[in-house]
Amino acid sequence: MAVLVYTENWDGKFKKLSYELVSYAAGVAKMLNTSVTAISIGKVDDSELKRLGNYGAGKIISVNNEKLITLDSQAYSSVLSEISLKEKASVIIISNNNSGKAIAPRLSVRLKAGVGSGVSKLPLNLDPFTVYKRTYSGNAFAHLVIKSDIKILTLAQNSFDLIETGANATIENLDIAVDGSLIKTVVKDVQKQSGKILLNDADIVVSGGRGMKSPDNWPPLVELANLLGAATACSRPVSDEGWRPHEEHTGQTGKIIAPNLYIAVGISGATQHLAGISSSKFIVAINNDKDAPIFEAAQYGIIGDAMKVLPKLVEAVKEIKK
Repeated sequence: MAVLVYTENWDGKFKKLSYELVSYAAGVAKMLNTSVTAISIGKVDDSELKRLGNYGAGKIISVNNEKLITLDSQAYSSVLSEISLKEKASVIIISNNNSGKAIAPRLSVRLKAGVGSGVSKLPLNLDPFTVYKRTYSGNAFAHLVIKSDIKILTLAQNSFDLIETGANATIENLDIAVDGSLIKTVVKDVQKQSGKILLNDADIVVSGGRGMKSPDNWPPLVELANLLGAATACSRPVSDEGWRPHEEHTGQTGKIIAPNLYIAVGISGATQHLAGISSSKFIVAINNDKDAPIFEAAQYGIIGDAMKVLPKLVEAVKEIKK
């Protein structure tokens, strides 16, 4: 009755997200007095697979099939379902990112399993199996009881600390027949972004809103982000106006992120925006309106004109980095 964890890879490499998932799975397995089996789909070197063992995986199942080169939720859920039944999994851990949100419901139907989506802590109780999650755009918390024999949990990104155990995992290469009729996704073109920290991977995000007043005022914000090794983001009105690219839009209708530090510059804090950043560990707000809703969500706040505050922040960071 192992705990299974699906570890997504990017061009054959794992990111912090994958190790976070394994660390969380190890915590659940300890509660259940069982072991962790990690599943990797795609071509990944053994040395990279072994790194999953450092965070608690006792066994790693590697599935390398040419039909699975492109992530297709139907095909992947079929593979994960087959492995879950073979391993007699009682709990399956998946990331709460876009791919996880596509796979989890399909896997739930195949296994008749209950889903706890966006959990951010270890289960509160095993009998009944109860998990903790944020709800109402992060404004409230819920205790969700899952009564099915198999449970699927999608873990909110950056919500669980990495825990190295130094375990020596065994690797099993598994050849699974894939039903070609399930594969509906066809990739016609790939354009990779380079030289820029991606929002979903960033530990620090510096974000601007309409309080920046003009696209011409963005250089100090970008400079601050570069100094901090941060990604840049923006609110929806900013991307709608064409001041910043849509790929930087964070919020309920944009990207949902959970960095360690989110610096909101000139962002009022509409509900839709807060829904996308409420899982950030620390929020710093800079706004000239002391009654802006963003201050209710922020741990730290600066009341002032962004055009005056930003240059001073940049200079302060430069001084510290000398």
